[in-house]
Amino acid sequence: MSQEGASNSRRRFLTGAVGVVGGVGAAYVAVPFLAYWKPSARTKAAGAPVEVDTSTLEPGQKINLTWRGQPVWVIRRSEAAIESLAAMDDTVSDPLSNVSSQQPAYAQNPHRSIDPEYLVLVPICTHLGCIPSYMPQAGSLDADWQGGFFCPCHGSKFDLAGRVYRGVPAPTNLQVPPHRMASNGSLVIGEDPEAA
Repeated sequence: MSQEGASNSRRRFLTGAVGVVGGVGAAYVAVPFLAYWKPSARTKAAGAPVEVDTSTLEPGQKINLTWRGQPVWVIRRSEAAIESLAAMDDTVSDPLSNVSSQQPAYAQNPHRSIDPEYLVLVPICTHLGCIPSYMPQAGSLDADWQGGFFCPCHGSKFDLAGRVYRGVPAPTNLQVPPHRMASNGSLVIGEDPEAA
């Protein structure tokens, strides 16, 4: 083998070795960099759906939980509460839930839920973000009160479907998060029925 052939052979070997070492080095740099962009388990869990066992929930009771860092209430309405919703249409400012950003399409109905018996709400007043009080008893706020939610900060009122009364500071209904009924009868907050 000539001197020129040996130099070419050595050059190819060194080029190949440097390429391999460079590739391994790039992989060592890329793996932590790419892992940094992957959401942590805690982050994934923050947006994960929450399953709620409603089997022990009595009419009029509510369950407090957190989904995506927000409070969520699950309320089991009595038959009387469900029937009283139709009588509230003249009192609330958006009886047909026309502001589509306040609830999923399947909850754009008088009871604002999939199952009329269960109301799922983000209990944050749409005026300035206070948490309203849950006052389910008719007459507990005033003589015309049919039950619902009262915001103590500025006096906004919402019916038992979370629809805002006319003439109060809150501009829109309380928000309804995505939810579905599971096959075992529990409620899953954070999932649309179509996605399940």
